[in-house]
Amino acid sequence: MIKELYYLLNILLAVVLGFAIGYERKLRYKEAGIRTHTIVCAGSALIMVVSKYGFADIMEYDASRVAAQIVSGIGFLGAGIIIYRKHEIHGLTTAAGVWATAGVGMAAGAGLYLVALGAAVVLIGVQCLFHVRCKFFRTKKYFQIKICFVSDGEENGTIKELFQTDRFNRLVIERKGGETVYHATLNTDKEYSSQRLTEIMAQHPFIRSIERCDES
Repeated sequence: MIKELYYLLNILLAVVLGFAIGYERKLRYKEAGIRTHTIVCAGSALIMVVSKYGFADIMEYDASRVAAQIVSGIGFLGAGIIIYRKHEIHGLTTAAGVWATAGVGMAAGAGLYLVALGAAVVLIGVQCLFHVRCKFFRTKKYFQIKICFVSDGEENGTIKELFQTDRFNRLVIERKGGETVYHATLNTDKEYSSQRLTEIMAQHPFIRSIERCDES
């Protein structure tokens, strides 16, 4: 009975650490918050305790066999968190955090208290560090622009130079009234205001229309 209470303390430690990791995620309105991280951490600790101590009366057993299934099991949970929306991947970092939280729970369940505590602190610290508003950690954002222009040969290069890009993502060419009209879609890492786009059209009469697709 005393031993089982000791094992229960391991699980309670995992609950505390999982709660701390999940609380940081909740503050940033992520897909997985306090409940998910707490349950994952506590569940991993429970499985680790059962794997390590539950089969001690069997002559030949491998304590790592049950615990090893935690890694693959959490992988399925992470796959449900990751989604692809509007040409961007969302939830990848959260899924990795859930996977790492399972590792913290395993360490707590195995009785590696210092490792579990240290890993939780490092995990929370890394998450906070990467959310610091610093250019070094910031992911470059791209904007999609649809443009229609008349070209006799040199205008293609002018458009690419104006929007600082090296190619068109999509290009449709058609003939209208003796003119060659281009309908192009391009990505640029520079955000153009409506005023700036109006100035570009005024300075380059061969441009018929410009559409900024902010939701792409």
